[in-house]
Amino acid sequence: MKRILIVAILLIVVILLIPAAMVSMNGSAQEEMGPFKIAPLEKTSQSSEPKVQSEVTVPELAIDVYRSQKEEVESIPLTDYVIGVVASEMPVEYEIEALKAQSLAAQTYVMAQLRLDEESRNVPKEALVTDTVNHQVFLNKEELKEKWGDAFEENWAKVEEAVLATAGQVIVYNEQPITAAFFSTSNGFTENSEDYWTQEIPYLKSVESPWDHESPRFEEEKAIPIQEFEQKLGVTLAGDGSIGEIQSRTKGGRVERVQIGDQQLTGRDIREKLELDSSDFSWFMNGNEVVIQTKGWGHGVGMSQFGANGMAKEGKTYKEIIEHYYSDVTIEMMEEMEE
Repeated sequence: MKRILIVAILLIVVILLIPAAMVSMNGSAQEEMGPFKIAPLEKTSQSSEPKVQSEVTVPELAIDVYRSQKEEVESIPLTDYVIGVVASEMPVEYEIEALKAQSLAAQTYVMAQLRLDEESRNVPKEALVTDTVNHQVFLNKEELKEKWGDAFEENWAKVEEAVLATAGQVIVYNEQPITAAFFSTSNGFTENSEDYWTQEIPYLKSVESPWDHESPRFEEEKAIPIQEFEQKLGVTLAGDGSIGEIQSRTKGGRVERVQIGDQQLTGRDIREKLELDSSDFSWFMNGNEVVIQTKGWGHGVGMSQFGANGMAKEGKTYKEIIEHYYSDVTIEMMEEMEE
C-alpha cells in the first residue's frame, strides 16, 4: 500500500512539471529566432481580404518621398510607393509580366537607396527619394485617380497585381541590391554602364533587345537651327556644309566620340545638350538647320521597358526578363530592413 502511494505521488509531480517545461522551451526558441523575412502578400485586389500568414506581423516599410511640386515629404507605405512608381514609369497597357519586372526593378531601386547614407542620397529634407526622374517618378493614389479618371479601378488593380506578385523580392548581385537602371526604348542593344556613365557596373552590360524595333519611339528626327546648334554645343561649324566627324561608337552602337572643329564631345554630351532621344544618332545639313536622326529613347543602360513588354508578349516571365537585362543577378527575398 505504501509503495502504491509513492508511485501515485510521483505521477502527480510529473504531470505538473511537463507544462512548465514546455513553456520554458518555447520561450527559449522565440528568443533565438532571427529577423523575419518579408513574405509576398496574398492580397490580389482592393476588394479582397488578405490571408493571415502568421500570428506575428511585420509592419510595412514606409518610404519618405520628397514631393517636388509641394516641396514637402510624404511618407508612403512601400507597396503603395511601388504601385505609384510602376504606374508613373511604365504604360499600364503593357503586359502583366512586364509590369512585374518594372515593379521588381522599382522595389530594388529603393532598397539600394536605403543602403546609402543621407549625404550620398542628396535628397531635400532628409527624404529617401524624390518623385522625379532623378530617382523614380511617383504619383500617389489621388493623383492617379485624376490621371486615369474612370479607368482608375481597373488600372490600379492591374498594377497592384503586378506589385503584390513581386512583394518582398529584390534583385541581388554580390549579396547587395543592384542599381536597377531602366529606360524606355533601345536601339536594338542596351549599353554598358561605363560607356554612358563613368563607372563600370558588372551587371549593367550591353545585351540584345530586338523587340524595340517595333517601338513608336524607335526612330525620331529633330531639326535644329545652326545658330542654336553651335550655341548649345559651344562649337563653330566650318561653313562648308560639314558638321563634324563621329569618331567612334560604343558596343551598344551609340555615339562615343565626336570631333567638331577643335572640340571633342561625347555622345552623351550631345544628347543631353541638344535634348535628343538617344545618343545613337546621325546627322546632316539641310539649309540653315542640322537634322539629327536618333534610334531609341533613353540612356540605354539596364532594362528596356519596351523590350520587357516584347519579351512578355512572347510568353517570358518577369524573372526571365530581369535575368536578360541584368547580367548574373539573382532574385531573392529581402530580410526585414531596420531603420
